[in-house]
Amino acid sequence: MTAYQRLGGLGNYVLLFALGFIFALPFLYTLYTSFVTMQDVNKLTLDAHWTFQNYKIFFSNPAYNVPQWLANTAVMTALVILGNLIINPMAGFALAKVQFAGRKGIYWIVVATMMVPYHMILIPVFVNVAQLGWLNSYAALTVPFLYQCLYIFMLRQFFISVPGEFIEAARIDGLTKMGAFWRIVYPLAKSSLITMSILAFAGTWNSYLIPSTMVTDPERYVLVVGLNSVKDLFFENTPLIMAGVVLSTLPILVFFFIFQRQYIEGVSSSGIKG
Repeated sequence: MTAYQRLGGLGNYVLLFALGFIFALPFLYTLYTSFVTMQDVNKLTLDAHWTFQNYKIFFSNPAYNVPQWLANTAVMTALVILGNLIINPMAGFALAKVQFAGRKGIYWIVVATMMVPYHMILIPVFVNVAQLGWLNSYAALTVPFLYQCLYIFMLRQFFISVPGEFIEAARIDGLTKMGAFWRIVYPLAKSSLITMSILAFAGTWNSYLIPSTMVTDPERYVLVVGLNSVKDLFFENTPLIMAGVVLSTLPILVFFFIFQRQYIEGVSSSGIKG
């Protein structure tokens, strides 16, 4: 490697570090603000009055039940991811590898549904949930989202790339088509499934519109909805609000950093193929 190439590689790393720092700066400021008092909000100094009081308030004040909101959010997110890990791959596999009447029509319906903003169907979904008696329940927060057309499309694109010979060999060995899917094809989609899980985790954990519409009982609030109610009470207490932002953001960052390699592989393997 020549000196010019080494210099170019170093320049790339410097540029990436600079861009990464710029993108991370808002969260770093949020993290900093959550540990200082109100008098140090607009100061960036190591001599600030550091405190954990902002976090203690969330977990000790009976006016809002952050542990319960965290539990509600964790249950909702886990159920949604589990449903997506079961339903989306099955639908994607059927559209990619199973021959049946109307397959292309269903595929284009899935694609067309991706173009419809969820806000347009929020009222019909709310009416259906209310008629089923699911308001203020986990069912309202999870059942309508156990599958998502975007992930069905993404997984279909991956399953198209799986050689049909794998399935044929499994059938010769005595597996049913579903057996071949679960035991042969499904494990091959590990990276795509992790990518889907990360996206579903981020979208569900940070979801505000649906939980705030379907749930009015404070005991059933998810974290984002509950923290928003705190924001309305303490809109002038910037450190307290920033502590709430950190609480809602940190789990997503941890989840992503754990699975970031598989996420990148999944994005690459789920690209659109003709």
